[in-house]
Amino acid sequence: MSGTSYGACVLHIAPGAHIGGPLALVRTGDLITLDVGKRLLRLEVDDAELARRRAIWKPPAPRFERGYGALFTEHVTQADQGCDFAFLSRPGASPEPDPQ
Repeated sequence: MSGTSYGACVLHIAPGAHIGGPLALVRTGDLITLDVGKRLLRLEVDDAELARRRAIWKPPAPRFERGYGALFTEHVTQADQGCDFAFLSRPGASPEPDPQ
């Protein structure tokens, strides 16, 4: 990311908080360690507290019941999988377009 910050910044965490990923357990005041050289991102909260938080976590209610918002929420993949509609991805190489 060039020109948008004065140091390291984290663009994506996967899986996302919306589906119960690690960010769903973060609370205001929690310490987080980021060590770019070691490729480390760690929430400095003990395992017992994280287990307690995970046990009471509930997914948010759907924001959209239909339309594009519902399609996006239900079918877009997580950041580490490309943030694209899952039904658009196919395994293997993409064929070259037919020149005719």
